[in-house]
Amino acid sequence: MRRASSAHARTSLALGLLVAVGVAGCGLGANSSPASLPATTGGPAATVTGAAEQTRGLIASALAAVSSVAVQFGDASRPYRPPESARLRDAPRAVYQAIVPDRPDAGFVGGYECPDAAAAVDAGNEEAGYLGTGPARVNFPRDAQHVLRQIGTTLILYTWSPSDTTDRTPEVVAAVLATLGIGFTVPN
Repeated sequence: MRRASSAHARTSLALGLLVAVGVAGCGLGANSSPASLPATTGGPAATVTGAAEQTRGLIASALAAVSSVAVQFGDASRPYRPPESARLRDAPRAVYQAIVPDRPDAGFVGGYECPDAAAAVDAGNEEAGYLGTGPARVNFPRDAQHVLRQIGTTLILYTWSPSDTTDRTPEVVAAVLATLGIGFTVPN
């Protein structure tokens, strides 16, 4: 009888240790790296050159020309980092914002600089494909619309959702941005 109870005690102790180790592995320390990229400052991930500034000026001019809705456009008011493919994560970037009156935390336009126009095309194709995947889609509302455009050596990315606002500003911004440069189609 004594042997059975000591074997039972050892089994219970081993089971208890396994459960404790399993629970500890599921705690806060289980994943030392965040599930998504932390927000960075509104500025570039690396130093941008005059190409990004030229693109910013082009966007500002195009938005200023719209008479149906007055769009305020400038540098981002807070940190923002959308889901990005590998090439865009490593690219120098600047973040701008088209102010949406009822959504001050929306309207961000990412401006990415690539070494040359061919690299911009490659990065745009990669980002379009990435935005169509599940890992990127979970970061946006179901009806999210993406505007991804190449302007010379730069890419711009703007995402908006019709269900997020009653204001027309995001739709107008998307329509204006869609007229700039060459576009990429994000798969449904």
